[in-house]
Amino acid sequence: MTDDKDVLRDVWFGRIPTCFTLYQDEITEREADPYYLLLPRVSYLTLVTDKVKKHFQKVMKQEEVSEIWFEYEGTPLKWHYPIGLLFDLHASNTALPWSITVHFKNFPEKDLLHCHSKDVIEAHFMACIKEADALKHKSQVINEMQKKDHKQLWMGLQNDKFEQFWAINRKLMEYPPEDNGFRYIPFRIYQATTERPFIQKLFRPIASGGQLHTLGDLLKDVCPSAITPEELNVSNGVSDFINSWLFSVPYITWMASRG
Repeated sequence: MTDDKDVLRDVWFGRIPTCFTLYQDEITEREADPYYLLLPRVSYLTLVTDKVKKHFQKVMKQEEVSEIWFEYEGTPLKWHYPIGLLFDLHASNTALPWSITVHFKNFPEKDLLHCHSKDVIEAHFMACIKEADALKHKSQVINEMQKKDHKQLWMGLQNDKFEQFWAINRKLMEYPPEDNGFRYIPFRIYQATTERPFIQKLFRPIASGGQLHTLGDLLKDVCPSAITPEELNVSNGVSDFINSWLFSVPYITWMASRG
């Protein structure tokens, strides 16, 4: 993993330039200027938008302020989805900066979970970590960690500290060579256009014949339409290159040990 540290760092420091504007029907004491922010792709909206909230609350009548929530072009943004995932699902084909609308009223109960504190985000994040480790290591790694390790992992994410986070997270990415990889590959394939928000199933990193599975093998098994030239919507030459990459390197175990 040491050789890939630059890649891990580039992923960690990926940012999305974003413009926050207050919803036009919110009652304010004066005009609200937009607020610009570089959002970290690996974090959560409600974890990194304290400054956004404070900025707009300055012009709001306090009796009009309730729980903050965000939407993009009429779609409420789920705070429990990582920011990068939200952007890729809803806005990847739009010009930057990403334009997000801020609301303080009329919380969409049917579309969003409430998030009253950062403790709620931490609980969700740790639940995801534990689920992934159950699939990879039968929960052995996460259970052997001390409470302070869990807290360091969370604080690294909350405070955007790469070294602090990966000092603990690397333990969750490793496996003994004699185990021939993880038990299962933890993954979710998110969908923006169907009633089923994501696809998730058990998938082993090694085929019955002993060969290592690739990302292409996973997609072919779980979501075959995702790797056809029609779905890729690219020229045959590019499609041939992508399919060659999907079914060669990187192996799915390599990917699962780095994210």
